[in-house]
Amino acid sequence: MTVDSSAARQPRRSAADKAGKTGTGARSGRSGTASGATGTKRTTRTAAKKSAEPELVQLLTPEGKRVKNAEYDAYVAGITPEDLRGLYRDMVLTRRFDAEATALQRQGELGLWASLLGQEAAQIGSGRATREDDYVFPTYREHGVAWCRGVDPTNLLGMFRGVNNGGWDPNSNNFHLYTIVIGSQTLHATGYAMGIAKDGADSAVIAYFGDGASSQGDVAESFTFSAVYNAPVVFFCQNNQWAISEPTEKQTRVPLYQRAQGYGFPGVRVDGNDVLACLAVTKWALERARRGEGPTLVEAFTYRMGAHTTSDDPTRYRADDERAAWEAKDPILRLRRYLEASNHTDDGFFAELETESEALGKRVREVVRAMPDPDHFAIFENVYADGHALVDEERAQFAAYQASFADASEGGH
Repeated sequence: MTVDSSAARQPRRSAADKAGKTGTGARSGRSGTASGATGTKRTTRTAAKKSAEPELVQLLTPEGKRVKNAEYDAYVAGITPEDLRGLYRDMVLTRRFDAEATALQRQGELGLWASLLGQEAAQIGSGRATREDDYVFPTYREHGVAWCRGVDPTNLLGMFRGVNNGGWDPNSNNFHLYTIVIGSQTLHATGYAMGIAKDGADSAVIAYFGDGASSQGDVAESFTFSAVYNAPVVFFCQNNQWAISEPTEKQTRVPLYQRAQGYGFPGVRVDGNDVLACLAVTKWALERARRGEGPTLVEAFTYRMGAHTTSDDPTRYRADDERAAWEAKDPILRLRRYLEASNHTDDGFFAELETESEALGKRVREVVRAMPDPDHFAIFENVYADGHALVDEERAQFAAYQASFADASEGGH
């Protein structure tokens, strides 16, 4: 499915107009943050490596206390108590949707599910920073960003049930279909951003990927092209510490955000469990892109609380105390503490949200169970234009395998 890059947008300023503005690499190697923001590191790291970890942008501590930040406070200066409650609602409902999808996969209703548990702040904060005319290129885990872009969450489930290749029109919400191939969406985003720049638009593009995808050649190529062509794109890396079973330190010798420096554009690390910080940093990066100042790499330092997907068993490669340390920095609990301490909400708000959460869970279950069963033989179609003897043989073997279940069921009666 194609996407339209020539939607009505305002003219972009030329690169020449930006002389003297934010330079490339302006934030690479700098934090501009409060002390103590680095958080707990993995138990496998040495004390020396812990002390060497860079600080990160943080506006809300794990205890829910507001931290002042001279560089980024301006980007959340106008946020109201209603806005804060909205961010909290987004995270709660996204987590509930994710939990329902995980349960439905365990019940056999979905073939696979990629959970975002623990990454709600990174996704909601960055998603709410986008404008309607910005364009989003996700991976397959950006359920919270999809929520922010107005995609019905039930539309995300058809692909994981095997009944479609994506349940929404990307042009309706400027939210591209999920990308399963690791890292390729960064190239799509870069090309799209180069296109809207040539169109003279002042919108921006944001591409999501994980720490594992940062090792892909496609990501390196997208960095090169976006820098050379000054493309209005934000690369948003959710560093959840584990690329399936591979820890980040086995993929890179420097913090991921510092890679931007080698390509000639800024990189910044943000506390990925702090929704306010993610909102502020992404706003800054997107505004920079819209002004024609080129790409930015944002590394959201967060943690994948669950499995990589429902086919993964994280207990085989990481310790329980590591997860416990990150649970203490839960993004939803952090914002709730701030709301309560600031008297920005009451018990009635939380009760109403719980009711809304239950209703969402019920709707998700009903929609999925009403979906058709996937065509088990569709995988054999369109492999070769004129058919192939080996595919025919494999189809026959699979048909016999499927039939064996029916025979067993009949024998049981």
